[in-house]
This record gives sequence, C-alpha cells and structure tokens, in this order.
Amino acid sequence: MSLRRVDLNLLVALDALLAERHVTRAALQVGLSQPAMSNALRRLRHAMNDELLIRTPYGMEPTPRALELIEPVRQLLRQAERVLASPNSFDPGTSTLRFRVRMSDVLGYLLMPGLLGLMQREAPGVTLDVVHLPPVDTVSALESNDIDLAVSMNLELPSSVRSSPLLDDRMVCVMSAHHPLARERLTLPKFLKQDHIKVSISPLDGRYVDSALARMGKARRVAVSVPHWLLVPHLLRSSTMVSVLSERLFERAGTGLARRDLPFSSDIFSWSLYWHRRNDVAPAQRWLRAKFDETVAGLRTGDFVHGPS
Repeated sequence: MSLRRVDLNLLVALDALLAERHVTRAALQVGLSQPAMSNALRRLRHAMNDELLIRTPYGMEPTPRALELIEPVRQLLRQAERVLASPNSFDPGTSTLRFRVRMSDVLGYLLMPGLLGLMQREAPGVTLDVVHLPPVDTVSALESNDIDLAVSMNLELPSSVRSSPLLDDRMVCVMSAHHPLARERLTLPKFLKQDHIKVSISPLDGRYVDSALARMGKARRVAVSVPHWLLVPHLLRSSTMVSVLSERLFERAGTGLARRDLPFSSDIFSWSLYWHRRNDVAPAQRWLRAKFDETVAGLRTGDFVHGPS
C-alpha cells in the first residue's frame, strides 16, 4: 500500500475505533460526527482489506488484524505527535500528547492517584498509558522509544539511559492483625516457621529476602505464589500466612494488617525514575518528570493519600 494513497488522519480515527470499539464514542473522542466516523471506518476497511470491527450481539469486536494494529498505530501516532511538536515549548493546558510509562501495580497504586490529580488540573488533554514490563525489557523499551519514562529499581543501565531517585522504601513482614505474630517480636526461627505468600514475577522478594536467607544457609517455606502485589494484603487478612511487602504498600493497604521488621538485615532501597538521554531537556518530558516529583512530595506530606486508610 502506498502512503500517498492513504489519508494519515485515518490513523487517528482507527486508534479511537480500536480503543472504544464503538463508532459514536470514537467520534466523540476525536471530535468527529457519527457519520464522519462511519465513513472513516468504511475507508479504513477498504484500505486495510479487512473488516477491522465486526458487529456482534455483544457490540463491536475487533478482527485478528485489528488486534495486531493496536500497538503499532498507537506508536505511530506518538511518534507523529513528537515530530510535529515544537521542540522548545510545551503547554500542558492545551497539549494532547500521549505519554507511555512503565510502572508495576505497586507503583501505580502508590503514585497514580496523586499523578492523575495533577494531570487533570494542569493537563486535561494529555493521555497516559501505563504498562508493566519486566525489568529486563524496560531499558530496551526506553532505548527504542516505546516508553517515555519508567519507574523501577536497580536497573542495569547503558550510558544512554538516565535515572533519578524518586521514593525510598523498605521491605517488612506483613500479616493479619489477628495473627499471633502481630503481638510478638519477630525472630528468625518464627519467620522461617511461617507459611509465606510470594509475588512470583517480582525480583524484590528474591533480592531482599531469599538471597539474604540463602547467605545464612536458610530458606523460607513459600506456600502460595501469586502474580501481583495487590493480591497479597487481601489474602493475608483471611489467612494465617505472612508475606514480605513494600512498607509503602503496607501503609496504603488499609486496616486489618500488622507489620514487623524483618529478623535479618535488609537495606532501604529507592524506586527511581528512568528516561532516555534524548529526552533530557525535552519540555514535555521535563514536565512529566516534575509531576512525578510533585506526586512523591505529596505522598510525604499526605496531600495525595487516597483510598483505604
């Protein structure tokens, strides 16, 4: 297909259609009339030689080809926005830029309420896509410009990637408030005697718990492995198990839980902000990094504490 024969504005319509899977809502998203969006869908179907969206009893469903197009189209539009934007100016109040940020569920839980509050007040037209990539893939995504920023820890960085400490944290042992250990000093034998819940996809447990125990010739019993941190507080409230969690997460996780210091040395660590050096002085990126700093300042003062308490 020759690009000269394609109206590239159709990619904006396609992105909205793939996100909303509804012609009227997609039209509202991009400021078109419903007939104009229907016409855009017809032209896209002709250009792609694919139905893209098929009407079903449950609404419009994307075809396999449409599913393949979601991320490539989104990346194309992000790149086009950056090509067309002025390199020396950024007005958050009028910008419609789309940022893509890597965060885990824990970091999203801690940071997103405050960050969204700032964005809604200062940059209502800006869009934020949050993705959770494994640490090993995060640096590659920064280098390929697939993401704008990452919040993570202890990444192995090439010279092309910058970092800045964002938020200090430490690991603590957490259990139900009704657990016998909630009223006792936690010793190493008591810690090892417990059944543990572990987050299988995170390196935190391994780095700050299992490796420390292995150096002492010890190991804990992992009774349950789960894929997400935010499952753990809920499971602890209704079980006699324990888990090792971020203290920041414990402080936001709500009532019904207790914490104890780990019965072995465990260092304080820092969640950091990472970005590619190509964006060191880019106004839009500098603004977004500043919003993360403001969000963390709000966490320290309690200004952005939302959710359970």
